[in-house]
Amino acid sequence: MIVDNAVYVDGRRTSPVTLEDTFETVRDRGGFAWIGLYRPTEEELGAVAAEFDLPPLAVEDALSGHQRAKLEKYGDSTFVVLRPASYVDETEKVEFGEVHVFLGEGYLITVRHFDKPDLAEVRHRLEADPALLAHGPIAALYGILDQVVDQYSPVLAGLENDIDEIEDQLFNGDRAVSRRIYELSTEVMMFQRAVNPLRDVLQTLREALAAHGADDGLRNGFRDVDDHVIRVTERADGFRQILQNALMVHTTLVGQAQNDEVKKISGWAAILFTPTLVGTIYGMNFDRMPELHWRYGYPFALVLMLGLGIGLYWAFKRKGWI
Repeated sequence: MIVDNAVYVDGRRTSPVTLEDTFETVRDRGGFAWIGLYRPTEEELGAVAAEFDLPPLAVEDALSGHQRAKLEKYGDSTFVVLRPASYVDETEKVEFGEVHVFLGEGYLITVRHFDKPDLAEVRHRLEADPALLAHGPIAALYGILDQVVDQYSPVLAGLENDIDEIEDQLFNGDRAVSRRIYELSTEVMMFQRAVNPLRDVLQTLREALAAHGADDGLRNGFRDVDDHVIRVTERADGFRQILQNALMVHTTLVGQAQNDEVKKISGWAAILFTPTLVGTIYGMNFDRMPELHWRYGYPFALVLMLGLGIGLYWAFKRKGWI
């Protein structure tokens, strides 16, 4: 459905009644149209595409969704895909939305298939600054990019909090932490896939702004968003490295614990084997064994078994095996 339809002339909003009115207003008064679509049907998006001559391949991508973050040029039209994100702390999952943006001379069209982000908030903020909106559709795209990138900060905070909890679990003997590390690593990797392409998107937009001699304030705004993306990608890279190190540490600790268990088992096996060996020898029923006819042979055998057991226990205890 069309959730918002407005034309901005000199940064000021006017709201046409129909798509035809929107097209005519832009043609007659100048400015640019900003049309917001939420889960549009093929017919709804097709009607908008027909009015503004949108590229068919980009329209097909916008209908199907599930695209990576990217920027594509189709003649005078630009197609941008953004992947907003939010973090669900209860499930330790990163949830992703998707925003498709068509940008051209006199129009900006947004297509969403998810509830987030709320682009109405972006509109209201930009409408409070007519001087910025007067720069045209590129200013609206800047506002959307700024909103999407700002929402990455809570995701980083949620991931960082869970990583801190994992570091505490590592040394508490919780062997189930390996699964948590793996699952969180997967979420970080998916987050990186959503964020990393934005570097190229912003680089392309900044080069285009420089080539067209755009206002310094607008160019500085895109540079600020780019700086924010760099910080996000660097922190995400750091999280992934920390989780990889945590998994290695956990593997080492588990190996050490298993090694300690093997040592204990081996030590007690040796202690129990010694009296068994002595008893086995004495149980062979040989006639010519001096101890069989010795008065103190039986007590001697008992003392020997006990002494060897105690001696081995002391030796293994000293080495920390048991």
